[in-house]
Amino acid sequence: MEECACLCSVGSSRGCRCRQKRQRPAESAAAEGCPQKRQRLAEKAVAHGKPAPAEKHVEADTAVRCCEGSGGIASPRPPPHCSLQDLPVEVLVKIFASLPGTDLPSLAQACTKFHHILHIDSIWRRRCREEFGFRENLQNLEMIGMSYSEVYAKLLHPHRNILGLWQLDNDYGRLLNVVLDGLCITGWTYGPSLRTHVDGPIPFKPSFRIRLTERKSATVECMEGLHSRPHNCHMQIQKDRFTTQCIKTDHRKDSPTRLREEVGLVLEDRQRYDCLAYRRLYLPPSHPDDLIRPGLFQSKYDAFGLTIAMLSFHGKYARITKVMGIAKTLALEIHLMRRIQLRDGEIFRNFHKLSRVVQEIDEQVIREQQQQQENGTEESEGHGWQSPARPSVRESRDAASEEQTVPFVLPVDMLSREQNYPRTCRMCFYAVDTVTVTLDGSAYPRHFPGVFILFDENHLGFIWLEMKHFFLFSRVQNTFQNVEAPSPQAFLEMLSNIQSTPPGRSSLHAL
Repeated sequence: MEECACLCSVGSSRGCRCRQKRQRPAESAAAEGCPQKRQRLAEKAVAHGKPAPAEKHVEADTAVRCCEGSGGIASPRPPPHCSLQDLPVEVLVKIFASLPGTDLPSLAQACTKFHHILHIDSIWRRRCREEFGFRENLQNLEMIGMSYSEVYAKLLHPHRNILGLWQLDNDYGRLLNVVLDGLCITGWTYGPSLRTHVDGPIPFKPSFRIRLTERKSATVECMEGLHSRPHNCHMQIQKDRFTTQCIKTDHRKDSPTRLREEVGLVLEDRQRYDCLAYRRLYLPPSHPDDLIRPGLFQSKYDAFGLTIAMLSFHGKYARITKVMGIAKTLALEIHLMRRIQLRDGEIFRNFHKLSRVVQEIDEQVIREQQQQQENGTEESEGHGWQSPARPSVRESRDAASEEQTVPFVLPVDMLSREQNYPRTCRMCFYAVDTVTVTLDGSAYPRHFPGVFILFDENHLGFIWLEMKHFFLFSRVQNTFQNVEAPSPQAFLEMLSNIQSTPPGRSSLHAL
């Protein structure tokens, strides 16, 4: 009857209608008789070593009452209580190791068992690998008396926001890539000099490191100086910005004295180079419909060394934005819908003909922009690489990959700082360079139309018609870590901050 009461789903006020085991007459009488008969029958059953039928009858009566109280429907017995604490330790270790490391301290406070389990170092070893790519073996940790949990809690997690690519927040500029380097976090400074070739890699050197000391605390050490001896450095880290301040002064290799000797510049006090501020830099995401792979390119865009610029695609437009370099800004807007026909490259041989073609396109673009402003239908900038490219853009991409290259020669009287440029090209587009001119303390943007040239996957060019100057861009060969933007909006916001940097913050803009 007990089994019946658990599994039966249909009943009535008289009890369950399911098939029951046949009861003996004595047991039936006990079920329906008076209490005295039930008592004597129970005593007789106990005397012969049998269970008292009264116990079974009590359970049966309980089941009947359950059926009656639910309108004839038997209420299912609740499942046995099962807690996470009842799982074997091996299972809990696998579960905890798959959770984010930030959630584990709360689990440790849940109960004593969880607290002891979270001291198992294999959990933290997996978190170090999956969240930070930490691959150091256990033997190296034991040599310095560390555990994976200590590395996670004292080195990796507190400094997680500093990993990535950064831009020095001044007009001189340099790049900083902060990476996990063994048992340390190292910041590598990338800064081209006047002797760096446009096709060569950018020289780099260590700037600082963060390591765990014997006292199991993280220490920031500056790696720069005439003798490169590590010394203490103070650091403040935010999500998208951080600053470093060295306790030493007048020690940096890129001090104003060296810059003055190389390029004849007069900069601010050298104390500025002992307290540096950086802002985060993301590399542009790649989309299958992009004309070529976006990324960083370097160019001798001025007389003060190499300039590092970023190529990104935004639907109908592409942009080249300066991220590092001295002197004037660089902001090229490439109109992918305004393609210039090459005609076997003959257009490059006639500078006046090339200028006339570009001038006609420029006048047409200005008229369309004015008409859009009057009609209130001006297109917003940044169409987003995540959106499907327009058919014309996709057709241009496909045409660039299929068509034959044509000869390229510089027009007569065209100046260039780089003579080792490609002698063939694939496509040309109308482009505009926006230069901010500072007069009487006020900034005035000026637009200079020109020709954007796609040579190949790794080389770009721009002909500045008004100045009769040609600039070559070569893809940066260095690779950087932790450079992906968390979202398209984050990249666009970062790019907007670079483009909206107020000019005139230093004397370099006066050049």
